[in-house]
Amino acid sequence: MVNQLENLVQSIKSKVRALKKSKKPYVKMDKSSSVRVEIRSKQAKKLIDKTLKAADRIQKDHDGTV
Repeated sequence: MVNQLENLVQSIKSKVRALKKSKKPYVKMDKSSSVRVEIRSKQAKKLIDKTLKAADRIQKDHDGTV
């Protein structure tokens, strides 16, 4: 009985090892041109917002001192 249990455990271990080894890494896909455009437009919007906020701060500071 103990021998059968050991055999069962060994077979399960070998199957688990085989499953771990058989995993193939996924193939990383390149970004499509539309995704690149979307990323660039998001970055541009962030930059515009940042610039406008900075300009508003400068204008408020300038209006307050005059």
